[in-house]
Amino acid sequence: MPGFSAVIFDMYETLVQNSPALWVKTFDEICRVQGLPLTGQQLWEKWRPIDLSFREERYTPGYPFRTYAASWHECFVRVFKELGRGDADQAIGLSMLAQANRPAYSEAAQVVAALHDARPLKVAVLSNADNVALNALVRLHGFPLDAVVSSETARAYKPVRQAFDLMLQRLGVPAAQCLYVGDSQHDDVQGAKAVGMQAAWINRNGAKRDAKYPAPDYTISNLLELLAILSVKPD
Repeated sequence: MPGFSAVIFDMYETLVQNSPALWVKTFDEICRVQGLPLTGQQLWEKWRPIDLSFREERYTPGYPFRTYAASWHECFVRVFKELGRGDADQAIGLSMLAQANRPAYSEAAQVVAALHDARPLKVAVLSNADNVALNALVRLHGFPLDAVVSSETARAYKPVRQAFDLMLQRLGVPAAQCLYVGDSQHDDVQGAKAVGMQAAWINRNGAKRDAKYPAPDYTISNLLELLAILSVKPD
């Protein structure tokens, strides 16, 4: 394999699916269980702008770290206050359960296993996620990994280098020998390049590259393409 000692994956929308459509289904369940007078799509449309605001605020210097569970709970509190009804505790419980059970992309398990078997290559996951969801997904899909680091463990969200530095410490591998694989130009490509890793941008839907972010070293549409890049035979 061409100079790499480790491959580090993002989780959501890289190894497992986490689309808005899946979230709407989760919100449909919240509405059904709580008897709320709106659809999951309507609840999502009220909730999502508040979530996006949190995602912007978390990179403000001095902003205290909060887990997704804590931040999303606040999002539900605000939406339910507007509605005049709703149980935020129950809603966040259902949301985190959904996060912990997202389906894997069809090729994900095969690719992770093939890379893991290509010793001495190390394979890991670094994801913006809470531990309860991330660790459950690793168990659910049986991904064989040498290290798993969440934003909750790092107390920082990608692309902040603190998260990447903790992963490098756990793996004991120089950044220059790591390939980071993720779907986000902001979180994954930018964060990996900033610490000296190479980056593979998985662009499943043919999105246009945003020139304000660093160019990835590789652009792929399917994880199977990694095997050719790394000269690893599929299992």
